[in-house]
Amino acid sequence: MGHLPKPDVDPAPEDFEKPALGDRVKRLLFGAPRNLADKKVFQHLSVVAFLAWVGLGADGLSSSCYGPQEAFQTLGAHTYLAIALALATAITVSTIAIAYSRVIEHFPHGGGGYIVATTMLGEKAGVVSGSALLVDYVLTVAVSIAASGDALFSFLPPAWHGMKLPVEVLLILFLTTINIRGVKESILILLPIFILFLLTHAILIIGGVLSHLPQFPAMADRIHGEFDMGISTLGMGGMLLLFIHAYAMGGGTYTGIEAVSNGLPIMREPRVRTGKRTMVYMAVSLACTASGLILCYLLWNLSPVEGKTMNAVLVETFAGPGMVGKIFVLLTLLSEGTLLIVAAQAGFVDGPRVLANMAADSWMPHRFSSVSEWLTTRNGILLMGGAALAALLYTGGDIRHLVIMYSINVFLTFSMTETGMCWFWFGSRHKRPDWKRQIAVHVLGLMMCVTIFIVIVVEKFSQGGWMTIFITASVVLLCMWIKHHYRTVYSKLQQLYASLADLPPSPDAHARPVDPSQPTAAVLVSSYGGLGLHTALKVSQMFPGHYKNFVFISVGVVDSNVMKADAGVKELEDKTRNELKRWVKQFKGLGVPSAYRMSLGTEVISTLEQTCLETAKDFPNVTYFAGQLVFERERWYQAFLHNQTAYALQKRLQLAGYAMVIIPARVR
Repeated sequence: MGHLPKPDVDPAPEDFEKPALGDRVKRLLFGAPRNLADKKVFQHLSVVAFLAWVGLGADGLSSSCYGPQEAFQTLGAHTYLAIALALATAITVSTIAIAYSRVIEHFPHGGGGYIVATTMLGEKAGVVSGSALLVDYVLTVAVSIAASGDALFSFLPPAWHGMKLPVEVLLILFLTTINIRGVKESILILLPIFILFLLTHAILIIGGVLSHLPQFPAMADRIHGEFDMGISTLGMGGMLLLFIHAYAMGGGTYTGIEAVSNGLPIMREPRVRTGKRTMVYMAVSLACTASGLILCYLLWNLSPVEGKTMNAVLVETFAGPGMVGKIFVLLTLLSEGTLLIVAAQAGFVDGPRVLANMAADSWMPHRFSSVSEWLTTRNGILLMGGAALAALLYTGGDIRHLVIMYSINVFLTFSMTETGMCWFWFGSRHKRPDWKRQIAVHVLGLMMCVTIFIVIVVEKFSQGGWMTIFITASVVLLCMWIKHHYRTVYSKLQQLYASLADLPPSPDAHARPVDPSQPTAAVLVSSYGGLGLHTALKVSQMFPGHYKNFVFISVGVVDSNVMKADAGVKELEDKTRNELKRWVKQFKGLGVPSAYRMSLGTEVISTLEQTCLETAKDFPNVTYFAGQLVFERERWYQAFLHNQTAYALQKRLQLAGYAMVIIPARVR
């Protein structure tokens, strides 16, 4: 069986002068692909504590635009409880932040509540927590954008309000695009908005409190009198129930705290120290802003105004009617509206990372753990953006509906995380003498989170709470089905190829150098064993004695796990090379001249194509072989759960003029 001369497939120089239109548009939208060989690439993609605070802390800070006012309004006429409510808000933020700082310390690779629940409570608890987090981060985007639309369109005439929903859709598309470009770029774009919010609200809160300092004694007497009157009308039990109700209804205030523990992979080394410092920034800013606003509502004796938020009423009352005051009102409320856009970042930063962690554990399709040529989890970002659009359109941008759905999952994951950390410290009681002191903050946090969760579910079940529970349960069931599918397929493959794992060397084999002029079989493999062994042995069986050389080709895929450490690419390179050396050693032991070729990349098919074309330059008489899972009963979802790399690569190589044979591995 001879080989025809290799066709001239080298592109002409002019083919490289101008990229295709699609490539130019993609480069314009998403920026240039990242170079894995650039040692500074991970420093460029990672962020310091301040930028992490901007990208992740905005979710927590933006909740002060609606959380404190909901709690204050729930008090009704009993506003004298606002001092205790402000104090409880600050304590709750601090408690949850300290608890999640411990999560960062003991689970430094990110994943937050999903990793804690999986590790400490088992994989079934982990999939519930992970599914709740995914729905939570989708709603983070939808809630933030819907609230932003309400704030920004409050400046415009009512005739323009029909454009609110289309504008919100465009905002989600915009955030999706800049997040594919990379986290650091998206954070830098939004940095001025974050700083403007901090400055205007610091002036508002500090000025609002200081301007009332002279009236503090008289106000204290008034609050004391109202408290005594409340005791006489409600009783101590009734007052406590009212306080707990208001405290729980303000639960939206705490919704962004977990974002830091989930977003550790984007942080600059040392990640634990950077993450804990970011958590401090977030906790201090959120506690001061949320509790400060509640206190200002009380000091300025505010009441709700139709069509305006409590923050809008506060800033207009504080600033006064002058021109400077009007400018300050405009800047403050504009900063709130735009900060809510920044807050959607948490959904795009952390949602895909939770999705990637679940994909690595086979709860989600494996493709969600892969990264794009921009070194971002593109598939996860697209899913977050698409799901957020669906939630926005389903609710028509109704912020109250979205916030109810949002808060339930937030406190479900908080409660599971605190339970997991309590179990962690209880299990360490024989090793850590200080375990009681360490566990105390988690017990307190668990009590707070469970209380808020129960009250919200009971109070808001019929107002959208049931939908959150239904969607989350559906995601859990989907994850369990995906896990069962992967386990079934891999179990069958292991049984099928168990006998091939250790091939005995040929007794008369001797190492011979490869002869590039001879017919060569280039076998595409991943790790040693399984499908690759089946493919390589089938080549020898189907073409006995024809191929004089074997070349094993592999691509080290840079996925989200590799991106967690600066040394991740080097470790992947070493692992891929060692696996290929094992292939070469095994087949040389069988008397077959063997070599290997390898490369690293994020886009598997394009990287494999380039490696195959480079291999053809060294081995002109090459034929490519790849294994492909073939199911006895084809289902529409199999192509999504299992890659179709072999078919896609075959088409590309055929267009380049090379032959590629696909060896089926049948799964019944």
